[in-house]
Amino acid sequence: MFEIFECFAEVRHGLALKDIMDRLGYPASSASSILKSMVTLGYLEYDRDTHIYMPTLRMPNLVDWIEPARFAGSNVLPAMQRIHAVTGETVCLGTQSDLYAQYVHSLCSHQPAPYRQKPFTVRPLTRSGLGWLLLSAHSNERIEHLVRRINYDTLDRSERVRLPELMEHINKVRADGYVFSRHTVVVGGGMIGILIPDAPDGRRLAMSVHAPVERLEEKQELILSELRAAFPKGSESGAAFH
Repeated sequence: MFEIFECFAEVRHGLALKDIMDRLGYPASSASSILKSMVTLGYLEYDRDTHIYMPTLRMPNLVDWIEPARFAGSNVLPAMQRIHAVTGETVCLGTQSDLYAQYVHSLCSHQPAPYRQKPFTVRPLTRSGLGWLLLSAHSNERIEHLVRRINYDTLDRSERVRLPELMEHINKVRADGYVFSRHTVVVGGGMIGILIPDAPDGRRLAMSVHAPVERLEEKQELILSELRAAFPKGSESGAAFH
């Protein structure tokens, strides 16, 4: 069901049964059954003349309280908007979700980029700039525990995390007070990010600016200046675990 909502969010228009089957690889019987259930529950409307499905407002009404509740009384969202306007680049908000780093909100740039950072994208906690940034605020003991869990779930030994190599990245973030990740997830792409201290809902958050590495290097001073102005204590958030 959630993949279908993500499909609609991507195309931003109504879809026929075949469109959804082609995009998601569902068998006709499964796709038809799910769509009928979603219509019955009021999440989709169906036009019998055009055979087009379209989301209703039921799902937005279920979740429209989340953003105001999470960021009420904080400057997180206004800061995102300002940094996006000043830098002209994509600005993202990320957090830790168990063994992963996840982007939960983004304002996208209209400039050319090697990739588009979509909201709710999940990254490996130990193999991404966002992950290194979030891990920098954990104690070394906690990081070691997380690495053991990640390696336990990794069947291919060659893909397992080597703690000393990971700690090199994390200790650099702690020393610098920010992360500058180059070509880590996507060749040509990068991000500069900082931790957000005292997040409004108690969760550890990070804000980052994403662009081609060349543009980030040109704007590094501006980006860091804006991030630090918005969150003056952000550079100190990982310092306790030097």
